[in-house]
Amino acid sequence: MKKFALLAVLPLALIINACTSNIGANDYSTSGVRQVGRAMGCTVLSVRQVVVRSDNNVGMLAGAGAGGLAGSMVGGNDTTKILGALGGAVVGGIAGDAAQSGLSKQEGYEYVVKTENGNVMTITQGNDVLMTPGEKCYLLYGKEARVIPAQ
Repeated sequence: MKKFALLAVLPLALIINACTSNIGANDYSTSGVRQVGRAMGCTVLSVRQVVVRSDNNVGMLAGAGAGGLAGSMVGGNDTTKILGALGGAVVGGIAGDAAQSGLSKQEGYEYVVKTENGNVMTITQGNDVLMTPGEKCYLLYGKEARVIPAQ
């Protein structure tokens, strides 16, 4: 029974980790490759550290499924199996949501930039590129947006 419960939880962790988005300035999705984007010169006005969390509920759903399956193995008659499945789904959903919150949390930066035409804009992205106030940069935008240093 314990081995079965462990086998039910392991895929949950893998699913949650696979659903975590790459949010860095150097990360591109395959749909973003070969797409024409625009670039605009800008200057960094301010930078602050932020935490980015996933806004989907895959962890809760996967946890509820795994918990319901594991809980249905408890007991011998139909009533205890149903109660075990319901209890397992609730506990699994709570655990899956908590696991997703912890596993999908990423550090990032929020940049406030002033473009060459005078607009002030914000962009939040991962922490793989750190720029400082006063630094010249490019705002790359299209389907997605990012800020990169002007080199």
